[in-house]
Amino acid sequence: MSAHTTELVVFVVLFLIVSGMGFVAARWRRPNDLASLNEWGLGGRSFGSWITWFLVGGDLYTAYTFVAVPALVFSSGALGFYALPYTVVVYPLVFLVLARMWSVSHVHGFVTPADFVRARFGSPTLALAIAITGLVATMPYIALQLVGIEAVLKAMGITGHLPIVIAFAILAAYTYQSGLRAPALIAFVKDSLIYIVILAAVIYIPAKLGGWDSIFDAAKAKFAATPNPNDGITLTAANQLQYITLAFGSALALFLYPHSLTGVLASKNRNVIKRNMSALPAYSFLLGLIALLGFMAIAAGTKPVTADGKVDTNTIVPVLFDQMFPDWFAGVAYAAVGIGALVPAAIMSIAAANLFTRNIYREYINKDATDAQEANVSKLVSLVVKVGAVLCILLLDPQFSIDLQLIGGVIILQTLPAVALGLYTRWFHKGGLIAGWAAGLAAGMWMLYLIPNPANGKQHFGGSAFGLQNLGFDTTMTIYAGFLALIVNLVVAVIGTLIFRAAKVADGEDATRRGDYFADEGDPDVKDLDLAGSH
Repeated sequence: MSAHTTELVVFVVLFLIVSGMGFVAARWRRPNDLASLNEWGLGGRSFGSWITWFLVGGDLYTAYTFVAVPALVFSSGALGFYALPYTVVVYPLVFLVLARMWSVSHVHGFVTPADFVRARFGSPTLALAIAITGLVATMPYIALQLVGIEAVLKAMGITGHLPIVIAFAILAAYTYQSGLRAPALIAFVKDSLIYIVILAAVIYIPAKLGGWDSIFDAAKAKFAATPNPNDGITLTAANQLQYITLAFGSALALFLYPHSLTGVLASKNRNVIKRNMSALPAYSFLLGLIALLGFMAIAAGTKPVTADGKVDTNTIVPVLFDQMFPDWFAGVAYAAVGIGALVPAAIMSIAAANLFTRNIYREYINKDATDAQEANVSKLVSLVVKVGAVLCILLLDPQFSIDLQLIGGVIILQTLPAVALGLYTRWFHKGGLIAGWAAGLAAGMWMLYLIPNPANGKQHFGGSAFGLQNLGFDTTMTIYAGFLALIVNLVVAVIGTLIFRAAKVADGEDATRRGDYFADEGDPDVKDLDLAGSH
């Protein structure tokens, strides 16, 4: 570890500064009382354009972005760039959807997507399904942030899980105290560090490696020498469908995650949402540069850290920084990745806690819970969620950390018909939605179970690229399992709705129809809902 003393000192100092900001955040924009979910879990729904931009950007561009995407590019080549088109496609898709969700939630006091589903379809069962799905999908995503910190520590020669436990204990403490204000304040530092590090990397590292021509030539030579027909610096016929469906499916899933909606609902008005959906694609430019670090690592001859005979591909970027940067700047880069894990992990744990409190505790345990009781339960559950994330790392094999997030994506996609389509239509019957949700999850889990990962010898749950030969097609093409599972979900939901309607089974009451809250801003009905001044 002596060889990494400077890096470790810089990393620890920046980490402690940020942690201090997390505790101070409780006094930042301080309300009269933090003892409510509106204040602790949504920052008082008062964040403006700049805070929301950093908060949502810090929420969506996580340690997964800085560790797993370049690692996938390093291992597979062009397929790893799927993250770039999906972040370009997603913002037009959600531009109007999120504005509607904000308006609905503002009027009715919704804190979670399951709150909306409960009121929209009049079904506690469907809301419970959405809440549990959100919790299950979020857990591996939080665990993924731990993988990012662990990769940085390994690159500095620090092994064992104790440092991870300490880091998350600190995170748990300031999240418990400050709620959503903590990651909102820290996000400014996190994003500034990341922009500095990545922009320096794409200028400094190629200059040391002989330019971009040399980098792409080295990557092309590496993939040409491998027996895998699906890797390379360009896509192949076998993986193009996987690339397209993975990018599109990931785009559909991104804002279904509870933590994504938490950042959105914390905004003070609809115009903040619209400005952010216009400005957030700036992060996509950064993401493209981050992905290129995988090719730079190939050209630099970077070797990932090997521990107990296992190669940890997730350490590629930290080791590259160690190779190419001066020690002090490598420490800054490590801190950027580490802090890049803390911000989303905090928001995710808050979102998961809000789901439990509003849609399980209040619905089934204490229907008359006060605001203070809700806040206290959320604080405690946020701690439990972080412990669960640590256990995911201790008990599961995160060889390809990207698989954790992709599996979560397959799961969260099954909430799309109830949450996203429910904003636009009430046609679906609650029974049909529940049947579709169950069928989609079952299909998704079955497909994930059949997917091996030859790189690490896993026979099941080795990724999200489902081989079409499993369905009887004579082809080597693969497709994103979540995309197929969503199709199954929608088909079953439609058929189920038709059956329930034909059988005249009673549907739930739509408790959200107070006037027409789906109206455009110019519609007079909006003024009836006191939304005119909030848009």
